[in-house]
Amino acid sequence: MPGKEEIREEDRKIRYLQRLSDLTFALIRDTDMSLDEASRHVASLKEFAIKLFPGKGHVFDLVYGPRFRRLMNWKYRLC
Repeated sequence: MPGKEEIREEDRKIRYLQRLSDLTFALIRDTDMSLDEASRHVASLKEFAIKLFPGKGHVFDLVYGPRFRRLMNWKYRLC
């Protein structure tokens, strides 16, 4: 069972990833970047998330994937 410090550290990492996700979302939404560049930003965010939470890439796909797919579909008119 994790201790209080481990839980606190996990919460800190989650909040940090959430902030980075929000910043990446805003950057893609509010700038005039290409689809390729936006995709690279999302891929970099996922790589960072995996460094924070090794072996949890699938969780990134479940939690953040739909949000970024909706943004890309809207911004770049993919659908």
